[in-house]
Amino acid sequence: MTQHPILGPILGRRLFATLPLALAAPALRAPAAQTAARVTLLHLNDFHSRHEGAQPSGAACRAGAPCAGGAARLVAGFHAARAAAVAEGRAVLALDAGDQFLGSLFYTLHKGMAEAAVQRQWGVQAMAPGNHDFNGGPAVLGAYLRALGVPLLAANLDAAAEPELAGLVAPYHVFTVGGARIGVVGLTLENIPQISSPGPRLRFTAAEEAVARAIAAIRAQGPASIVVLSHRGLSADQALASAVPGIDVIVGGHSHTLVSPPQLADGADRPVRIVQAGALGRWRGRLDLDLAADGRVAAHAGGSEEITAEMPEDAATARLVAGFAAPLGELRARPVARNAGGLENTTCRLGECAIGNLLADALLRAAPQADCALTNAGGIRTGLPAGQITLGDVLTTLPFSNTLATARLRGAVLLAALENGVSNPGSGRFPQVSGLAFTWNPLAPAGQRIAEARITTARRPGPIDAEADYLVATNDFLRRGGDGYAMLRDAALEAYDAGPPLEDAFAAHLAALGDVPARLEGRITAR
Repeated sequence: MTQHPILGPILGRRLFATLPLALAAPALRAPAAQTAARVTLLHLNDFHSRHEGAQPSGAACRAGAPCAGGAARLVAGFHAARAAAVAEGRAVLALDAGDQFLGSLFYTLHKGMAEAAVQRQWGVQAMAPGNHDFNGGPAVLGAYLRALGVPLLAANLDAAAEPELAGLVAPYHVFTVGGARIGVVGLTLENIPQISSPGPRLRFTAAEEAVARAIAAIRAQGPASIVVLSHRGLSADQALASAVPGIDVIVGGHSHTLVSPPQLADGADRPVRIVQAGALGRWRGRLDLDLAADGRVAAHAGGSEEITAEMPEDAATARLVAGFAAPLGELRARPVARNAGGLENTTCRLGECAIGNLLADALLRAAPQADCALTNAGGIRTGLPAGQITLGDVLTTLPFSNTLATARLRGAVLLAALENGVSNPGSGRFPQVSGLAFTWNPLAPAGQRIAEARITTARRPGPIDAEADYLVATNDFLRRGGDGYAMLRDAALEAYDAGPPLEDAFAAHLAALGDVPARLEGRITAR
């Protein structure tokens, strides 16, 4: 298997069309059957509350810095694509593959109301939930969905026992679009309880079985095209296409992959078109479909359009965003520290990174009695801009409202936590550490990847002793078992989760430094 830097895994014969849109804007593929309906799917995923756009590093937009996306330009892009599709005689269906929440102060303050307002502006008609859409718990998600007013689709989510989501979640919805029946089946990640905060009443089940049941129910009522609206990542979508018969299209999210033009994969019983529109509102997805009378795709075309800084804004959306932004200004502007650059989060899920060092150092500063600190790379949502760092930048980097937690662990449990952290490189569980250094081997068997680990703080330096106990500073999400760190929940000799907010500890540490260094110190070494 090879890896494309933007498109992700390429499956050899399973992938027929993966050139970026700028290099190849495809015409409709030759029809396999007579066209009965002409439809356009407009789609978005992983917006992450980026109403004001983002720099290429993911940091917040700044004057004079290249910046793409933004809600007002994104909505204008959707309006233009809709108008173009209608002019071509196509009916339009607009879909969102999840993770609207988290990533900026808009979510921190407004808890999804700004996102719902913007989605209504571009005309979303159905959405699948992403893992971060559960971070505020069922009550926040329920309030957002009532404001949004469209179906939340998740065939592998049983919400029957959760009153906050009563009547708001369905496995699928059948749309009649341009005379065609289109069954949209939603999917989310099965491991939401481990990586988010859905509460105890929601049950997540296997995706493949759930999709197969939904497809059978939809087609029992007549011919239909099946669109899976999936927040599970590109590799999971590719596996689903080959495993479950009857899927025509997968509109994906979660892996932040730009899949444009569509991948044409060998499905279980037919070709499956797979699309995904990057992330952070920087692309607007479009997939044109010519549908046969039996619902199969006769031809397809389209791709994702980049939302650049030169594109026009939708005036109504710009006013809407300005209203939500008004109370954020004073908070954002408060100075915290300065840095010369190099504080991006782009490598934190693969190894040591400077911003990860700073955050772990902040935890250890806030818990000086601890022997070491461990935090997850996935909690570092953006980089920090060069120059002046404000409190707004800190809150954007750490949007989860997590608290400082401590856990007393046996050395063997601490080693197991590090093993979990490196078990899936590229994922959010990858550890960033302070007072601790370790060497790992990504090619070693599971359970044997940590080759060496030692404490570097002055109180008890040296190799980690499996029988000794250590006080570890972390965040409450990991301490409660998130990101696979069940050992921090189940094997802690003592634990305390109600420390100060992480963003406060981080801001205090940056302020104490004043001029913030960007240093790698050999805390994490791969061999």
